[in-house]
Amino acid sequence: MEFTEMMSLDVSDSTQVYAAFLVYLDLLEGRSWHEVQPVGVAELQLVCLHARAKEQEGLQVMVPVPAHILISHERLREILKKASLPPEDPDTLLSVTLAIVETDSTIVYYKMTDGFVMPDPPGDTEDVDNKQWRKKRKKLFK
Repeated sequence: MEFTEMMSLDVSDSTQVYAAFLVYLDLLEGRSWHEVQPVGVAELQLVCLHARAKEQEGLQVMVPVPAHILISHERLREILKKASLPPEDPDTLLSVTLAIVETDSTIVYYKMTDGFVMPDPPGDTEDVDNKQWRKKRKKLFK
């Protein structure tokens, strides 16, 4: 049912639609995400997926891309600007997750943001004192 719905979106590239369907299945069946909704972006000729990993989490934009397609920096910027959801918090950067689909159905996910994002501190508290980490993080973002 979803595949036919994706085919009816205004996207002419059937390999991109098929890649979107494989990502859709991976998120729902393989990763047990709570909600995955296909959305056509005719201007970019893409089927994106608005997805929520858990019920209380915010929506993420997944952009399925067949691995054989070359993407320029300009195209990445265009995808980021036109496929991103407007952030709820004005301090949050625009972001999308590229879902690169190989011909054997392997999928690799890369989160792209419009700028640098400071990583979360490591899980091992022996390595980093959280108070020092927070100070360092604040200092870097001033």
